[in-house]
This record gives sequence, C-alpha cells and structure tokens, in this order.
Amino acid sequence: MLPDLSVTPISHSRLADVDFDNLGFGNVFSDHMFSLKYEHGRWQRPEVLPYGPVAVDPANATLHYGQAVFEGLKAFMGDDGTVRIFRPDMNYKRLRDSCERLCIPAPDEAHFYGAMESLIQLDHGWIPRKRGQALYIRPLIFSDESHLEVRPSQAFRFLVMTAPVRTYFDEDTAAIDLKVEEEFTRSAPGGMGAAKTSGNYAASLFPGEEGRKQGFAQVLWLDGLEHRYVEEVGAMNIFFRIDGKVLTPSLVGTILPGVTRDSVIRLMEDAGDPVEERRIEIDEVMTAIREGRMQECFGAGTAVTIAPVGGISYHGEHLTINNKEAGEVTRRLFDEVTDIQLGEVTDRHAWNRLVSVGAGAGSKRAAL
Repeated sequence: MLPDLSVTPISHSRLADVDFDNLGFGNVFSDHMFSLKYEHGRWQRPEVLPYGPVAVDPANATLHYGQAVFEGLKAFMGDDGTVRIFRPDMNYKRLRDSCERLCIPAPDEAHFYGAMESLIQLDHGWIPRKRGQALYIRPLIFSDESHLEVRPSQAFRFLVMTAPVRTYFDEDTAAIDLKVEEEFTRSAPGGMGAAKTSGNYAASLFPGEEGRKQGFAQVLWLDGLEHRYVEEVGAMNIFFRIDGKVLTPSLVGTILPGVTRDSVIRLMEDAGDPVEERRIEIDEVMTAIREGRMQECFGAGTAVTIAPVGGISYHGEHLTINNKEAGEVTRRLFDEVTDIQLGEVTDRHAWNRLVSVGAGAGSKRAAL
C-alpha cells in the first residue's frame, strides 16, 4: 500500500448480500473506495474510505462544464491466488493524456497503482470466480471547485471504485447487431474523441437509445466531417475480417485508443497475421458483406473483451455477418485475452500487474 495511506475500514461488509450468479455491470460496488484531493497546487494525503456518496456543492464546476475524465480496467483472480490487473500501464497513459486535454493535473503513477492495489488487498473477496467475470476498476477525476466562471478548476478529486461485473460474451451469446449512425456525430477533428471524458459519452446517449429502441445493441459511428469513414462503436473499437485480412480504423485523434484494441493488434502480429490500420469507408464494409467477403466482425473493449458482430444496418439495409455467429478469429482472440488475464498461459508481453492478496485467496474457477 501507499506509505502515507489513511484507511477507514467498513464496519460491516455487504459482500454476503451479493448474488454472484446474477451480476449486472456496475450496479453493485465493493466495500471501499479510494480518494485523493488536489488542493493548493498539489495532491494531498490519499485515503481509503467506505464506499458511499460524496458531498458535491451545487456550483461544482464539473456539473456545469464537464471537467472530468475516467478510466476502466479489470482485475482477475487466478486459481493460483494471485490477482492480475490487465495492462494498467496503458490505462494510466490514457488517463494522463485525457487529463492534459481537459486541463486536469494527472495523479502520479504511484497513486494510480497504489489506489487499485490497496482496494484489491482490502476487497479481493469481491472478485468473481467465474470465467469471463471480473472486478471492474473505475478511476475518476473531476473538478472539486465551486465556481461559475468558464475556466479550468484549481481543485480536483481522484476517486477509484471497484465493482464485480458479469461477462459480456460466452458460448451462448448471440452476435450483436449494429446500427450505423447517419445523422449524429460523436467526435470531430480537434475535439475530444481520443480522451476518455464524460462529454463523449453524453453525446452518444441519444443516438444509442434510439438505436436500442429499434433493436440494435450499439451504434457504429462514422467520422464527423463526411459521415463516410468508420470510427468506433459506442463501447468498443471495431474490427473487420475481409478477404482473410483483419482491418481496423486508424487512430486519427477522433477514436479512443482502446487497451483491448492494442492487445488484439499485438496478438494478431504474434500469430503472423498483422492487422491493417487505415481509414475504412462504410460503403466498403457493406459491399464486402453483400459479396460474402466479410468473414467476421468483432468489437474489442474492456467491458466486452471481444464481442462478435452479427449484423450491420445502413441506409435502411440490414446485412448479416457469418450467420450471426462468432468467427474463428473472434473466438481465438477472446480465449487468448482471457487466458492471459487469468494467468492460464504465459504472459509473454508482461501485460498483467500482479497483486498478492495472501494465501488462500484463490479458489477454483467455476464454468459459466
């Protein structure tokens, strides 16, 4: 733990009330949370507190001007009793870049890693044991200054919370359908598309809800200038396998640089099948499906890991991909990433950060 960390433990754990067989995603939270305040030009003493509400002034600048960034990553309990946090170095870099874009002082790496490790050591009993489930970790930094002047704040609060979450993908999960968004824009050049900030997600809510009303799981975003090039999906980066080659949109400042996206590219390179990163026209995608040259399509993200896409709708035309089944590359990548996260194969890229939680912490993993 951090040497100057102040810990206020809970008086009674809520763990016994959790139904781990029926987890949602982010609606049940572990017993503790991490808190660190930025005041007078520096970060103050870190704390671990019982999870619960925080006091926010009605004039808090985040409520008015959205000066907030966050991250999402997962921790997994291995059968060996070791907890593995998957690729937190990439999440820290993205958090630091997001902070810079929104004029927020970034916490140092020691506080970022120390926050997660202290919570895991206290609340490792909350980590699910079923394959595909995980302990989701949500770091959040927001303005903690009360003012109505349009300017960067001078006080901030860094919180980290954890939540046991369900899997998004298993053998019985059907591939999802996507609706190409033809009217609204998530991000534009020069905007905040590459930052993980609340405003990007607020912009996606209305189109996403309209898509769900029409039976689609997610929206597939196009570029903000021409509405011609594929960018990303609401909660994940997108990949297409066309004529045996895997393609994904290149990072041009309007797409979130996903951790799982990067992992997919590295694993494909390991297998001798490099991913082609380039601008991809939506017409090219639809033509490839019509002509039977689209072998499979999948999304990659922390929440979903690897999720098969079974259909895309555009200009009123709905086309099915691979009979709405997960393709061979989709399944292989899902298994590879999951095996690395659980410590079931050699972590050849040293992606996992290991956290020791003491003898007897592990238990045999249950099948889904």
